Amino acid sequence: MHKRTKIKIAIFVLLVGMACTFTAVVTDHWAVLSPRVERVNETCEAAHFGLWRLCKKNIYMSSENYVEGQGCGPISLPGEENCTYFGHFTPGQDTEIFEYKTQKEYNISAAAISIFCLAFMILGSLCLLGSCTGKGKGRDYLLKPSGMFFAFAGLCLFISLEVMRQSVKRMIESEDTIWIVFNYGWSFACACSGFVLLFLTGIALLVLSMPQMPRNPWETCMDAEPDQVE
Repeated sequence: MHKRTKIKIAIFVLLVGMACTFTAVVTDHWAVLSPRVERVNETCEAAHFGLWRLCKKNIYMSSENYVEGQGCGPISLPGEENCTYFGHFTPGQDTEIFEYKTQKEYNISAAAISIFCLAFMILGSLCLLGSCTGKGKGRDYLLKPSGMFFAFAGLCLFISLEVMRQSVKRMIESEDTIWIVFNYGWSFACACSGFVLLFLTGIALLVLSMPQMPRNPWETCMDAEPDQVE
């Protein structure tokens, strides 16, 4: 396969990875939380949250939907939903209790690291754009920093995922928590996909930007003809 074709495939994969990452960062379904259901045929309050907002949903738990030990939900059931930003971004009384139980420091760290991820993605995209529009050696040269930036973006996203996972774990294990059941939502799945695609494709761009291997055993890498991207 020609080198130019490989780079086009890598760019397509990167676009998918960036779309997954951006979707994960701006949505609120990283984790879904359910409290214990005391009585059926009454309303209970489940919640889901992301890096920036908490959404609470009032769900009517009928005897048909109730499963013992499952908690309130599933979150897909109809109900009135109210979303508010976390108090460390927009001060508000509604989120103060929740912040204590979800470890405020963890949430701030995960959100801050995700911003670094987006910044590395932007830098990588600029370098990749310069590589596509440049001529001669400039194309290969800009592939190196582009691959590094995308790989760093993937690592930042992985750290943000782990911080969020630890936040949910500590919240569930807290003695003061009202949540008994949790699961990771589709935003978390998007973040996992974004991490894999960004990191692996960033490494692939680095490999593609390297000088070609010598064709003959007596050549060195410096002697080999450069493999330019046309």
